[in-house]
Amino acid sequence: MSVTTATHLNFRGEARAALDFYASVLGGRLTAVTYKDAGAVQAESEADWIMWGEVVSDDGFHVMAYDVPSHLPWDQGRNAFFVSVRGDSAEEITALWEKLADGSTVAQPLAPAQWAPLYGMLTDRFGVVWVLDVTAPYGG
Repeated sequence: MSVTTATHLNFRGEARAALDFYASVLGGRLTAVTYKDAGAVQAESEADWIMWGEVVSDDGFHVMAYDVPSHLPWDQGRNAFFVSVRGDSAEEITALWEKLADGSTVAQPLAPAQWAPLYGMLTDRFGVVWVLDVTAPYGG
């Protein structure tokens, strides 16, 4: 038996745009079920919102997302979580960084760090905080 984790992102009306964006940056298959698809529409204006969605790639990337209906409380929050992307090569991480940086606010530019050949942090155009780094052997 194996256990895996996936970051689950909550939006209010932007889940499809976010999932489309992440699929375009990181690759993978996008699956999205709307409230209309599931027969769970409570507000007609939200019928096409995502009730359940995910992007899964063959190389292990997996993120899930949904749109919180307006009848439920939702607060995007500040730094409530980070999505961490780790790679083996500077080229791979730099390419992902450049795509995620489109429309983002950079908190820590992608650069060498004490613990990694490259590390950076940004908040993307959907308000999600991402940290990207290149793996390095742990010497502790």
